[in-house]
Amino acid sequence: MPYIGNQPAEQFTSFATQTFSVSATTSYTLDHAVTNENEIALFINNVRQQPGSGKAYTASGTALTLSAATASTDTMYCVFLGRALQTVTPATNSITNAMITDSTIESGKLFSTFKNGITVADQWRLTTDFTGSADPIASNLEQVDTTGQGTIGSAMTQSSGVFTFPSTGIYLVKFNLSVNTGDGTTATVDGLCTSIIQLTTDNSSYSDIARASAGLHDTSGGNVHENASEVSTLIDVTNTSNVKVKFEAQSINNTTTVKGDSTRNETFFTFIRLGDT
Repeated sequence: MPYIGNQPAEQFTSFATQTFSVSATTSYTLDHAVTNENEIALFINNVRQQPGSGKAYTASGTALTLSAATASTDTMYCVFLGRALQTVTPATNSITNAMITDSTIESGKLFSTFKNGITVADQWRLTTDFTGSADPIASNLEQVDTTGQGTIGSAMTQSSGVFTFPSTGIYLVKFNLSVNTGDGTTATVDGLCTSIIQLTTDNSSYSDIARASAGLHDTSGGNVHENASEVSTLIDVTNTSNVKVKFEAQSINNTTTVKGDSTRNETFFTFIRLGDT
């Protein structure tokens, strides 16, 4: 029939139902709690039963009690009269901010553009200086723990300088290398230290996927010069058993010192999970 305004949603309304596994008993459990038996319509062998005390059935909460036991050959189902299910999809752009209750939307939906948001943010650092090269930097490593520093989610783990990711995903990995060169006496000192991120995708063979160099040159003698380099890359961790990283410090002479400290970040590694793989 004709109507004025939007098409009534009620014509798309259905009701929740439940079909029971029947046995010789008077007690059944409802899928949804009800106040009393008048909130459901009960059918046994397709015949609607009369609700109420002293009649066919009573109900309270999720407990349904029959006045007489069913037989295993019976069929029984009920319709929840108080649980109408709307199947109408809201019109495009019809939901406004005012209609959304605080804390209603899960982070997985809110940050869908970022594929579930940042769930891992971790940093590790070198705690002690060393001179020369290291492939990889394999010892004197710790997760940052100075007061005021923090992490998010599960930590990276490392064994002999090989770092394992806590979960799959797209990760931003950064390597900050702090160095100095010069022994305070040599007249001319040239220094070059290269920071390298190495990656394996089969837990076996590694390749350089990012590198940067810090150069130092002293012709005056008697000085110690400091410099730093930073290199970063995005890594697609599809398998935490196979995809791993390690960090190499490559020096051209034995007077270059790679700086480490247990109370602050000098040479350090950063891992941030940006989203799902």
